[in-house]
Amino acid sequence: MVTFADPLWLAALALVPLFAWRAMRRPRAPGPDFPVAESAAAAPRTWAARLRGLPTGLRIAAFALGVLALARPQRVDASAAREAEGIDIVLALDASSSMEAPDFFPSRYEAAKDVAAAFIADRPDDRIGLVVFSGEAFTAAPLTLDHDFLLRVLAPPRSEMTVGVADGTAIGTALATAAARLRPAPGDDPRRGRVVILLTDGENNAGAVDPTTAAEAAAALGVRVYAVGMGTESAPFGVAPGRPVGLDESALREVAELTGGRAFRATDAGALYRIYDEISGLERTSVRDAAPAGVRDLFTLLLWPALAFLVLDTALATTRLRRVPA
Repeated sequence: MVTFADPLWLAALALVPLFAWRAMRRPRAPGPDFPVAESAAAAPRTWAARLRGLPTGLRIAAFALGVLALARPQRVDASAAREAEGIDIVLALDASSSMEAPDFFPSRYEAAKDVAAAFIADRPDDRIGLVVFSGEAFTAAPLTLDHDFLLRVLAPPRSEMTVGVADGTAIGTALATAAARLRPAPGDDPRRGRVVILLTDGENNAGAVDPTTAAEAAAALGVRVYAVGMGTESAPFGVAPGRPVGLDESALREVAELTGGRAFRATDAGALYRIYDEISGLERTSVRDAAPAGVRDLFTLLLWPALAFLVLDTALATTRLRRVPA
């Protein structure tokens, strides 16, 4: 992008058409007093006669280029002017069979996927990973800035994501797996933000890791956990319509508080979107201005042609295109 550091000088460009008008209005030199032969008058004009106005044009062009140079055009490198420092986020998504409950349209799992996709799209500068869990937990996608890849991993239905995985709700194992993905790698900034967003509709009933133990380990790594419980108090599901949802809100609050995070509860899709928006607002990516190296002055690219025009004007006006006084 090209900008001008001193744009007020551009007002002087209004003089360019005035100079051109005055040059065209300049009276011709008076003709000779002696008679000229008709054949001589009809003779074709020489190239010097045809270029008689060139020096004036060169002076006007040099003036215009000089004005543009005084306005100090600059090229701003947008990629250098804005430098984003993202954070690392792992989405831990419950894929147990109870996530097929239809109290969220078309199901809890599909609603959770939609909200997660919108959250990913809103965080272009963050590395985001995905952990999926039911009776076990596995890393579906490591931390990545390739969010198109991440969305493709997230797309399949729950039944495909959990092929060969035992049913259940291993919250502690999921949290431990997510925290492990956020362990700083060699060369990582230890101050970089690290967050887990844990979404579930149940209570821990599987896995070898207790949620409290996993939360303590996450806190030791500097990982903050936002725990989101979803589902109505009772939801028709499977062969037992109206059975209790089984959400352990107190355990989710404990997990969040141990890590400096927060716990939330969503009973409909709108609330779930609002919760993720609130989390996004709490964990903003920092943006800083880059050093002045992102700005390059361009005025020299105009001064050299202006100088060349003036030199050529002087050369022509004092040699082949010199005007003879009347």
